[in-house]
Amino acid sequence: MRKPKLTSSKLMEMAQPQSSRPVLVTGGAGFLGSHLCERLLKDGRDVVCLDDFSTGRRSNIAHLESSRHFTVVEQDVRDVYHADVSLIFNFASPASPPDYQRDPVGTLLTGVLGALHALEVARLNGATIVQSSTSEVYGDPLQHPQQEAYCGNVNPVGPRACYDEGKRSAETLLFDYHRKYGTDIKVGRIFNTYGPRMRLDDGRVVSNFIVQALTNRDITIYGDGHQTRSLCYVDDLIEAFVRFSGTGKDIVGPINLGNPVEIPMIELAELVLELTNSRSRIVHLAAAVDDPRQRRPDISRAKEQLGWQPQVPLRTGLERTINYFDGALRSQQARLPVEVA
Repeated sequence: MRKPKLTSSKLMEMAQPQSSRPVLVTGGAGFLGSHLCERLLKDGRDVVCLDDFSTGRRSNIAHLESSRHFTVVEQDVRDVYHADVSLIFNFASPASPPDYQRDPVGTLLTGVLGALHALEVARLNGATIVQSSTSEVYGDPLQHPQQEAYCGNVNPVGPRACYDEGKRSAETLLFDYHRKYGTDIKVGRIFNTYGPRMRLDDGRVVSNFIVQALTNRDITIYGDGHQTRSLCYVDDLIEAFVRFSGTGKDIVGPINLGNPVEIPMIELAELVLELTNSRSRIVHLAAAVDDPRQRRPDISRAKEQLGWQPQVPLRTGLERTINYFDGALRSQQARLPVEVA
């Protein structure tokens, strides 16, 4: 394992607030984590962002670093750390298939040890811990739409298992800590989420389609394109987690957090082509191993317990995301060296 850049005592020193204990966001420089940090700061909270920058990016949080209420700590969650905090959002994990399959052992350990170490901080501080789990705990589901009581259809030895089983094991740890120590836990199962600050090379379907369309390359669909996803805009998801974190100790989850509007991948590709006015062709490649055929959350529990449901329509969210990627691609192009004839 990589050695932490900061000692545990230094982390505690940096995390000391003026009036009340801060919020800790592990994976705070990632796609979702950076949006969460931004929202918490807007809500008047002191925030400690903990990230090892293996998949997170400093550019995601650069606009926050001037705030005296924001602290960045470079730390691997697989290593033990301590912090004096009142609330923890455990968002540290590679989330796209290319990222988590690049280091499957590290991914599994991030899921398990990352949860364990965050839980110990929560236990020692009497803090609430909010876990970013995933719809991948359902695997290739035999129930549709997926309800929280469904135990899933997961291949424990497949190429996606490092991520799926890491998240499933993390949920086990949270509920065991809740039962044994009375730790205040919240488990949110995230369904496909998209929006600004996804990486150009993220490898997930929305970013793939948009980057391919904007660069007029073939849009690649794995399989026949009839597999479905339910896509939630990032602002809606962050709103759900903020609401969840403020609920009483009797609301622990798991709670599905996602958009129940389902779309086949071929239709998503066609919509991206329309919104980008792209010349790209749609091409089909071999289906990915263990790729779920259907994915749609039942969000009845989120509606009832959080008073939440997504507000941003897919077309609106895609337009915002396309604008972000267009700017990112132009910026990347501008940084390329100019060839001299």
